[in-house]
Amino acid sequence: MDVAVILAFVSGILAATWRMATPLIYASVGEVFAERSGVINLGLEGIMLVGAFNAYTAAFYSGSLWLGLLAALFTGVLLGLLFAFFTVTIKANQIVVGTAFNLAGSGISGFLFESIFLKSNYSSLGIPTFNDLSFPFLTKIPYLGDILFHYNILVYITVLLVPLASFVLYKTAFGLAVRSVGAHPKAADTMGISVSRMRYICVVIGSVLTALGGATLTLAFANQFVEDMTSGRGFIALAAVVFGGWTPWGATAASLLFGVFYALQLRVQAMNSVLLPYQFLQVLPYVATVLALISVRHRAGSPKALGVPYRS
Repeated sequence: MDVAVILAFVSGILAATWRMATPLIYASVGEVFAERSGVINLGLEGIMLVGAFNAYTAAFYSGSLWLGLLAALFTGVLLGLLFAFFTVTIKANQIVVGTAFNLAGSGISGFLFESIFLKSNYSSLGIPTFNDLSFPFLTKIPYLGDILFHYNILVYITVLLVPLASFVLYKTAFGLAVRSVGAHPKAADTMGISVSRMRYICVVIGSVLTALGGATLTLAFANQFVEDMTSGRGFIALAAVVFGGWTPWGATAASLLFGVFYALQLRVQAMNSVLLPYQFLQVLPYVATVLALISVRHRAGSPKALGVPYRS
């Protein structure tokens, strides 16, 4: 095979990797905060779906992508507070609550989409999406230009999000408090740190970033909402947190790894390959997720109080 063809193929995959990984980066980095505080939010899939739907609905009726983004952030705050109320205040089982969020998110977003849009006589359900930012000259660099300089603002925000999240978690008093309530909540409580308040804050942070990841699907990638369009990304984000060792940088690296498989299956499908059925290609990201979890099944480093309600 010609070297230029190989380089173009690899460049195309790498160019799509960051884009495909962006929703995962938002959700996984947010979930790092939640799990570091001791709360596992299994409901990422449902929160992403509702965030995607509300962002789409707000942008559709207002004509403003920024209002759609604001609607997603507001959705994340509300769902985060609701999840924290059940898991932190009521101390319900976190796995059960997360499962309920996923079922409710799928059912409610699908029902509202069908009721509001599919039963209405709209000529088009498409909305504009965020345009790629312009970088004169840089975009013309062979191969590298496509890989680094052809994205919209929601993709580039992750460049700031990840180091900022890492700095907050490891270099600030707030981050120390977060890690303490996730590792030794009784000791943190004794030192005057409110375990409930810290967990509420971290769950809301995680939910907001997850909803933003959902909004990315409708406002930056697709131009409309589709039922269950997250396609398991919430669960893959959970796997990225574990595979990344409960750190923002690790979760991001894992998200990019899973993004490679998303990009690969799309690229191969676009080539109309007859050697492999498209169903096999579509399952690649999920197979990668399972293999990643198997590879870290004995890894230490999870917060010691993860999933355990705190009772003072």
